[in-house]
Amino acid sequence: MTGRVETVVLDSEGLSAWIAQDRKFLALLQVFHEMGADLVIGANTIVEVSHSRTNMPHLNWLLSRVKVEPVTEQAAKAAAELLKAAGLHGHKYAIDATVAEVALRQPQPVALLTSDSDDMTKLCGHRVRIVSL
Repeated sequence: MTGRVETVVLDSEGLSAWIAQDRKFLALLQVFHEMGADLVIGANTIVEVSHSRTNMPHLNWLLSRVKVEPVTEQAAKAAAELLKAAGLHGHKYAIDATVAEVALRQPQPVALLTSDSDDMTKLCGHRVRIVSL
């Protein structure tokens, strides 16, 4: 990883990899930790990773170590504008848009750890470094 990062935003794939203690993901997080970067997720990412097999005590422990950003009316309207500018539809890309909106309002420079690099690049443009998982 080259360049300094102030904030790291995780989408559901990133949070899921952390929950699963994926070694490659943990090594990447260590690099960002050594930079002093803050970890951030959008509140709706919690919903996206939660299912009957989710280790909820472990998830709650991880959540105590990140900044959880709310999805407010203002954030939702900003996410809708991102969708419009990217030519994407909210029915399919609503959560991606809210994650992108969270990333765009964080202290720069920002890295977004995601499995949806194409969509997130459309939504964030060049203002956020997209790191594919």
